[in-house]
Amino acid sequence: MIHWALAAVAVLAGPPRQIVAGPGTAYPTLGAALAAADSGDTIRLGRGAYREGPLTIRVPLTLTGEPGTVLYGGPFTLLTVTADSVTLRGLEFRDIPPSAAEDRAALKVAGARGCRLEDLRFTNTFFGLYLSKVTGCVVRRVVARGTGRLESLSGNAIHSWSSSHLVIEDNDLSGHRDGIYFEFTTDSRVAGNLSAGNHRYGIHFMFSDGNTYEGNRFLHNGAGVAVMYSRRVRMTRNRFEDSWGSATYGLLLKDISDSELDHNRFRANSVGVYAEGTTRVTFTGNEFLGNGWGAQVMANAVDTRFLGNRFEGNSFDVATNSVHASSEFRGNFWDRYTGYDLDRDGTGDVPFAPVRLFALVVQQNPPALILLRSFFISLLDAAERVAPALTPQTMVDQAPRLRWAGDEAAQ
Repeated sequence: MIHWALAAVAVLAGPPRQIVAGPGTAYPTLGAALAAADSGDTIRLGRGAYREGPLTIRVPLTLTGEPGTVLYGGPFTLLTVTADSVTLRGLEFRDIPPSAAEDRAALKVAGARGCRLEDLRFTNTFFGLYLSKVTGCVVRRVVARGTGRLESLSGNAIHSWSSSHLVIEDNDLSGHRDGIYFEFTTDSRVAGNLSAGNHRYGIHFMFSDGNTYEGNRFLHNGAGVAVMYSRRVRMTRNRFEDSWGSATYGLLLKDISDSELDHNRFRANSVGVYAEGTTRVTFTGNEFLGNGWGAQVMANAVDTRFLGNRFEGNSFDVATNSVHASSEFRGNFWDRYTGYDLDRDGTGDVPFAPVRLFALVVQQNPPALILLRSFFISLLDAAERVAPALTPQTMVDQAPRLRWAGDEAAQ
């Protein structure tokens, strides 16, 4: 009996349809097309300005636009997706005003599985894309341009809460509070994105375990990138660049454990990496180039290792806040290393202490930084190298490399 009932439902539903919507068609608005659509249908929305909403997609379908298909919003979330297996492609969303009472978004996906959101554009929207309790969704080739002049008037370009198994790749995000924000979002991949010129962080994630971040570029963000309270994080081949300010970092790590960072580039930041409360975190084959501080590693960083990295052109290569810091440095290339290699095996015969005495002074008394290029500081550093007394002896590279060759240096 159940079998025949299901068959009857299938017959009544009919095969998937192509619904053409837009001015001059049987469905002049997106709302009318959505009301007529069944599971599996495809809505082809023609070019034009659509001022409607809020709208909801409640059945699995495909919605596509074309160049010039623009959905204009208002003081509400413009389009909400609650059905599984929805595909959106080729749409532009505009003009969602900020709100202090709710996280308004141009597009919200809530409690859905298997969505595909591709080739979308968000312009002047408070939140661009908001994912809530979503599983297995793909967000690809999204362009988001925020216009809020203040952080308090800006939402996030891509915001994910309590979601898993996402793919966020090849997106271009700027002008928002955070380019990408993850909270309680796990087992996801973030790859090939450009997040630049955001008010706070290029990417900001908390309580988000088991994620991989690969081949992204973060630059000119107000506070850099922040990774907090997470485990099993993998960050590889990313670029953290041009983030300057008194509380700005290329990458901020706080209470991160069991994680790996390899072959990333930290260039021209106030601080390349700031590590606080990290546990079992390994840096391998990374480049720290032209930063104020290459790496600030706090004393509460436990079993944090720097192996085979390149430190070049930094005002301070490494800094810490205590002589009792215990992070490990081995096999790194240091442009300040002046030792020798008598057996010519590529490894210096004399250990290198990357933490300058003056770096410790500046950590305790930041105004002392004005003396950075003074002759007195040069004498102070020279004296400390000859008779080290105050710099952490646990943070000494016992096998400094005379050249940097990526993977080879990490061995």
